[in-house]
Amino acid sequence: MSRSPGWLRADLHCHSYHSGHAGHLKFLRSRDCYSPPEAVYRAAKARGMDLVTITDHDSIDGCLEFLSRRPDAPDFFISEEIECLWPDLPLRLHIAAYDINERIHDEVRRLRANVFDVAAYLRSQNVFFALNHLFFFYNRQLPLRQYVNTLLPLCPALEVRNGTMLRSHNVLVRALARVERREGRGRASLIGGSDSHTLRGVGSTFTEAQGRTRDEFLASLRAGRARVGGGHGSIARVAGEIYGVCFNYCASLVGVGRQELSVPRRALGIAWAIASLPAEFVPLLVAVIEKTGEARRMREFTRELSGAVESWLPDSTAPRLQDSHVP
Repeated sequence: MSRSPGWLRADLHCHSYHSGHAGHLKFLRSRDCYSPPEAVYRAAKARGMDLVTITDHDSIDGCLEFLSRRPDAPDFFISEEIECLWPDLPLRLHIAAYDINERIHDEVRRLRANVFDVAAYLRSQNVFFALNHLFFFYNRQLPLRQYVNTLLPLCPALEVRNGTMLRSHNVLVRALARVERREGRGRASLIGGSDSHTLRGVGSTFTEAQGRTRDEFLASLRAGRARVGGGHGSIARVAGEIYGVCFNYCASLVGVGRQELSVPRRALGIAWAIASLPAEFVPLLVAVIEKTGEARRMREFTRELSGAVESWLPDSTAPRLQDSHVP
């Protein structure tokens, strides 16, 4: 995607070593991501990002670690991805909060059990925040239209291109956002990010906003002067992420990279890695199952919401959105 004069780029959804532990096989204590914050910054800059932030899961430690080494970096700001809960339902949601500080992080951590409390607090602090990958955790915990109609007005921004979500997922979210704008309920900005848990994906999906400085970029995000670019997700992309994290975990077991595991736990991990070698195809199988399920759910949701979003969905003759700007 060609760069326009007077616009800055940033990957507004990427992770570092500080994103916590993976949810699967918890006894192995595998990290969700093994990328050092400094390496995330270098990867983003190498891929053309003018500004850099890190959205670790419920943590700003990666951002603080980077700033401890480069305290005066003019092209970096603190962010995080907050995992919230829908009250009284087994439903998680991820909100990305941008340009925050330690005080805001601490208060949000206390409020995470209720997504509506988190959103209200962030608004009270004039924080720019976005609802990420709208349908990732949704599995009919409540009626679809109730879910959409409740969440879309909640945040001042919506992630309409996530680099690990399928194109059909991103297109449906974008169509819903445009309906909101048409109906006069629109949010200020549409954003995108790679959602990368390995260095390979950092900067592959991004947001552009008008401005020549960090503050001007953030002001343009708030005002809706932003667009997204880069790739959508796929089976290959997700499998690559899983294999990348597995490789980094195995490397950590033999002393490569950052160390946090005790010797007995490393021995347990090595034993498990050896025993599971015959199942090395499993990450690919996981990606196939996950993305096949996502594709099926997006077809269902699109049919169910077709009356509202039909005019905003690309038909078979429309150009693919993969490399286009989203105004």
